[in-house]
Amino acid sequence: MRLEIRVAGFGGQGVIRAGLVLAAAACIYSDKNAVQTQSYGPESRGGACKSEVVISDEEIDFPKVTEPDAVIVMSQEAYTNYADDLKKGGFLLVDSDLVPKQKAIPNVRVFNVPATKMAEELGKTIVANVVMLGALTSITNLIDAEAVKKSILSNVPKGAEKLNMDAFQKGYEYGKSLLKERAK
Repeated sequence: MRLEIRVAGFGGQGVIRAGLVLAAAACIYSDKNAVQTQSYGPESRGGACKSEVVISDEEIDFPKVTEPDAVIVMSQEAYTNYADDLKKGGFLLVDSDLVPKQKAIPNVRVFNVPATKMAEELGKTIVANVVMLGALTSITNLIDAEAVKKSILSNVPKGAEKLNMDAFQKGYEYGKSLLKERAK
């Protein structure tokens, strides 16, 4: 089993942190192997960035994502650059508030999650990345929810635990509601 996940957006959205949370959920809390890589533009905030996570039951001999099983995009530029890279049958989670221009992508399951708006309702847009992690967890079932929660708690600043758990739960429930809609 080899899973490849890409999270992309712009600096300041917690894209790198989201990748670190996923990798820790896999290797620390799920007894799997994981590697996380990242790249970002020269700007500290606002520039393009991505975080890639490879999860496997076996040793990981190549740490780069080549054909992702799931992609989270949190900006129009990220959508433009990465929406077409998914494996056939893969999952594309789109922050619909920040990606107004979308196209039909064959053989990919697309889920629009208004993560920034949902995070704003919680009082801090900075947790939009955690909303997306919640949605990813419930929609894809690729990573155990309890492992992701434990990883979030160990990777967020002290005092921000409740906000982040609320953000995860909000995204998780939203993802479940999207699945129910599709089942109809």
